[in-house]
Amino acid sequence: MTTSLAEHLRALPDQSLAALLHQRPDLVVPVPTDLSALAIRAQSRVSVARALDSLDRFTLQVLDAARLTREPSAETTNLDVILAMAAANTQPPDPAAVREAVRLLRSRLLLYGPDERLHVIGGIDEISPYPAGLGRPAAELDSRTAALCADPAKLRRTLLSAPPSARAILDRLAAGPPVGSVPPGALQAPPLGAEDALPPDATNGGAPTGSPVRWLVDHRLLVCVSTGGSGKPGTVELPREVGLLLRRDTGGLGPMPTAPPPVAAAPREPKAVDSAGAGQTMEVVRQAEALLEQLAAEPASVLRSGGLGVRDLRRLARALGLDEPTAALLLEAAHAAGLTGEWGEPGTAAPRSGAEQQVMPSAGYETWRAGSLAQRWEQLARAWLTMTRQPGLVGQRDDRDRPITVLSPEAERAGAPVARQATLGVLADLEPATAPTPDEVLELLDWRAPRRSRGREAAHREVLTEAATLGVTGLGALTSYGRLLLADTTSSEQRGADDPLGLRSEGEPSTAVRALDGLLPAPVDHFLVQADLTVVVPGPADPALAAELDVVAEHESAGGASVHRVTPASIRRALDAGYSAADLHGLFTRRSRTTVPQGLTYLVDDVARRHGGLRVGATGAYLRSDDEALLGEVLADRRLEVLALRRLAPTVLVTPCQVNRMLATLREAGYAPVPEDATGAAVLTRPRARRAPARSPGATRIVDPLAAPRLPMPRLLGMVEQIRRGDAAARAARRAPALLRGPKAAGAAHSHTDALAVLQQAVRDKALVWVGYVDAHGATASRLVRPVSIGAGYLRAEDERTEMLHTFALHRVAAAVLAD
Repeated sequence: MTTSLAEHLRALPDQSLAALLHQRPDLVVPVPTDLSALAIRAQSRVSVARALDSLDRFTLQVLDAARLTREPSAETTNLDVILAMAAANTQPPDPAAVREAVRLLRSRLLLYGPDERLHVIGGIDEISPYPAGLGRPAAELDSRTAALCADPAKLRRTLLSAPPSARAILDRLAAGPPVGSVPPGALQAPPLGAEDALPPDATNGGAPTGSPVRWLVDHRLLVCVSTGGSGKPGTVELPREVGLLLRRDTGGLGPMPTAPPPVAAAPREPKAVDSAGAGQTMEVVRQAEALLEQLAAEPASVLRSGGLGVRDLRRLARALGLDEPTAALLLEAAHAAGLTGEWGEPGTAAPRSGAEQQVMPSAGYETWRAGSLAQRWEQLARAWLTMTRQPGLVGQRDDRDRPITVLSPEAERAGAPVARQATLGVLADLEPATAPTPDEVLELLDWRAPRRSRGREAAHREVLTEAATLGVTGLGALTSYGRLLLADTTSSEQRGADDPLGLRSEGEPSTAVRALDGLLPAPVDHFLVQADLTVVVPGPADPALAAELDVVAEHESAGGASVHRVTPASIRRALDAGYSAADLHGLFTRRSRTTVPQGLTYLVDDVARRHGGLRVGATGAYLRSDDEALLGEVLADRRLEVLALRRLAPTVLVTPCQVNRMLATLREAGYAPVPEDATGAAVLTRPRARRAPARSPGATRIVDPLAAPRLPMPRLLGMVEQIRRGDAAARAARRAPALLRGPKAAGAAHSHTDALAVLQQAVRDKALVWVGYVDAHGATASRLVRPVSIGAGYLRAEDERTEMLHTFALHRVAAAVLAD
């Protein structure tokens, strides 16, 4: 088979061979040395599995038809037989569709040869031993079963006489796979006519075992492959002929739809889909920011096994009013986007010796928070699309029955980005604003790539749920900006039309950001102050306004219009951050579109008048004030007994406690102290948030771990030329020794003098020549080279195959033969 396939590859034109390498790019990683090596690699298990994974259900069924119709002697089939088997279906497919599937299989080198002599590439039977879910021919299993199958009438009579329980087993095995397991010793059970069936056996997909199986084996409808024994289960197989007879109502290949199943739901209004999605993007960005602020206020500890504990996840979810799966999704996406990091991780300095690792916002969080709403959403959504994490696994148990926690290594899945690409790709290929049900999406995935989608239904459902949570979809349909983001994060061949060569500047907003910006309300730089000291922001606040409100007001509610409230504590916090009373009056006057209430003006002046009336320093700490009566009030205040204050002077109190504890205790009691330095100057600074080291976000494109990157056609043609050159050299190398050792032919030189003359002529003509020489160990060898120069007792020549320069001692050259 290898030689035949290699000869087929040699007969292909360069364009066809390059097209094959384009369809199966893993064949050139690394570039094979010759066409024989390419043929071997094309039939390897891994390469064939990759090729099969990309085929739809109908094409796989046509390939099964080619496998089932192979002649046992020649191991070949022909197109007419394949068409006849497909036509035997109860709803036969269009012959043109079958021919197109055969053409596709040829382009992937899964079939090769002319129509009248089609070969199935080696390796497929090893990967999928049961084509179309049918067993092996009876002749390969058992001679007595083969004799029964050779008599169609007797086979039908035997089948009709099967008890109902035995017929149920046959129908189940006929649907595939055709093998089943039975409990140890069940095949040796003596009663042959018993009708009772044992409970379903999970090892064979639920097929009952016991006496019905024994009846089928005794009547040659099933073949015992192994009887088990020593506590091991036995195995039975349904012969192919019996399976085909049981499928007579649907055809041997089963239903063969040539197109994916239709979606019942009519397309929605695109504007409604985009509006719903845009609203969700605003909500998810707000939730992510609130989550990160919670981590900044109280970092989460990292478990020894990795990840965050269940208690920390519950605390964060409860503080934000979210369910735990949503909180886990936001944490995973933020971490993948580089917005969180571990303080004290290897290679970084911990806050104190022996401190545990903690997850908190990273330095990149500040940059992210300063961006526009659309840019912040894109960073989160892009990280989710490309991260090799599966948040849906959080809360489940691993192989060792331990819970999988958020950010733990157990939630790592290399195929997660491809699963998201496949699921969202189904939505992208439908008419815009089409909202299929989850079941319809799974059916489409099963038709488009059944080998990849089966067994991953739960992961695909999670993708749909997460996409809706992140605002990638709206009302169940893919949004317009979500479509652009998906195109930009998939392979280079599927990038958006705005940047087909990937030349867009890094600082330039992407098409998805620009599309989302057009849907979101414009950021506002003002607010409305009401008489009850609430501050209403009528839209998304721009970053500068949001930063000011974080200091001067308390956040109360979010949404299209967020609400904040000014309190004495928030005014004191602003004064502590360095604002003066005049600065606060100016801020409210400049930002407010309504008249600033007198109550707010009085509140600012009152807090500012009291602010700094007390000064705190270190002794432990000291407290001083020019107001002796105020110090007397503090000294008599029972709430401050924990500070153990004592009067050092009429205007000074001291405490053994540290400065920060004194400040916090005084503020909790309602006082407004400010710290001062050694010169007596007030220290007014905004508290510095502790941040983890900056982290780079993960990959920004979806990369299929099972597929090599597709190369441009000019480069592929260059590889084809390299492979053909190596193939010619390898074939010539296999002929060269006999030519050099054989009788003297035209153009051959077997004496040292004649060999030198041939080499000198080859240098002048720049011709290829076979050189026979004796190496340092006394062994004879030959090499195809192009002589470059002769001098000082040495021949310098370029190896035609490796394109390397070699040096030969002339006294070791035994013969020289012109290559042509």
